[in-house]
Amino acid sequence: MSQKLFGTDGVRGRANSWPMTAEIALKLGAAAGRYFRRDTQEHRVVIGKDTRLSGYMIENALTAGFTSTGMNVFLLGPMPTPAIGYLTHGLRADVGVMISASHNPASDNGIKFFGPDGFKLSDEAEAGIEALMMEGVQAAAPENIGRAKRFDDAMGRYVEYAKTTFPSRRRLDGLRIVVDCANGAAYKTAPAVLWELGAEVISMGVEPDGSNINRNCGSTHPEAAAKKVIETRADIGICLDGDADRVVLIDEKGQIADGDQIMGLIAGRWHQEGRLAGDALVATVMSNLGLERYLNDRGIGMKRTAVGDRYVVEAMRAGGHSLGGEQSGHIVMTDYATTGDGLIGALQFLACMVETGQKASTLAHVFDPVPQKLINLRYESGKTPLEAEAVKEAIAMGEKALGRDGRLLIRKSGTEPLIRVMAEAVDPAMLDKVLNDVVAAVQKEC
Repeated sequence: MSQKLFGTDGVRGRANSWPMTAEIALKLGAAAGRYFRRDTQEHRVVIGKDTRLSGYMIENALTAGFTSTGMNVFLLGPMPTPAIGYLTHGLRADVGVMISASHNPASDNGIKFFGPDGFKLSDEAEAGIEALMMEGVQAAAPENIGRAKRFDDAMGRYVEYAKTTFPSRRRLDGLRIVVDCANGAAYKTAPAVLWELGAEVISMGVEPDGSNINRNCGSTHPEAAAKKVIETRADIGICLDGDADRVVLIDEKGQIADGDQIMGLIAGRWHQEGRLAGDALVATVMSNLGLERYLNDRGIGMKRTAVGDRYVVEAMRAGGHSLGGEQSGHIVMTDYATTGDGLIGALQFLACMVETGQKASTLAHVFDPVPQKLINLRYESGKTPLEAEAVKEAIAMGEKALGRDGRLLIRKSGTEPLIRVMAEAVDPAMLDKVLNDVVAAVQKEC
């Protein structure tokens, strides 16, 4: 194995192809088990998954790897990614694992690790696990092989915790809510939380069959939910992705609000209440320039990181910040969760609705975004289009043309073989010209 195993968010790929094979999962489980195993007490790992068919294969292989090194395994079944972080810490486990490819199609899968504190692993920890895989892992003695068991109370524990993040003495009575669970990991938990808080719940994407996760539904395809909001005269729509760590919202008029708008609202309210640690929001380089200007006008700072919620969390922990996230809908609130949590993010928005009495359409549009466009270009393995001189020249010319009235960002995806070309500019015509020039240069090399 000469290729790097871990990417931006754990290990990810097409199911039954490298690196998402049963063989690699078994070795990965053994290496992670050996990396985290302590010698002074019981060794424990929790494993959750979304609803992909390949999850059964990966789950069993990981379990075999972990138990072979003496780790006892708690199998949680379909659970949101943030629930794994919460339960890893709550159950005093040595390590937590989420089997999911998040918003990717059902043909993909992935493996994400959480440390005993409930946070995703650092680059150093992932490198350590990968090194152990390369070296080979010594198995436990026969009498020290671990056990595996189903943990049936996982859903109830997370549902109860999620409700505690909503203001006490407040309820969702009188609100009609459409929730699209993307046929994914939150297909039971999200409707349950909203209903128990008093809402009238209209559920979508709650019939997973192993192959329909994220298919024309959820946060990456919110059009169906927007239509349902209009049809049912709902007050708001909530769209989660396959592992429920991201969310986009739909107001009562059917308009979609992305993560930038949600973060802008929460940051403004928390700042007014004196609970925004460091008086700053941590976001990625993808967040809209309009959000940054909105925050700065209110005396709120904005710190940018590389794309990936793990990098947002690392910057939040390093700087002592309580709010961060991504335009795609990862909303990270370290007062409540160790990673992005789509449901808890939605609950914070709903709390604003309940406490102010304002409609979703008023609260979901806190700033006018600077025109922004993103184009994804697929490239073949082994190609290095961003290293071509023609591409570098096109990027330099684009940045010069935009000046201080726009931004240009070109990067490789950390989870798919894609080049992402993003541009934003106050002048829409300039935006189109710069974007088209860079895209043409990259396409020629792809």
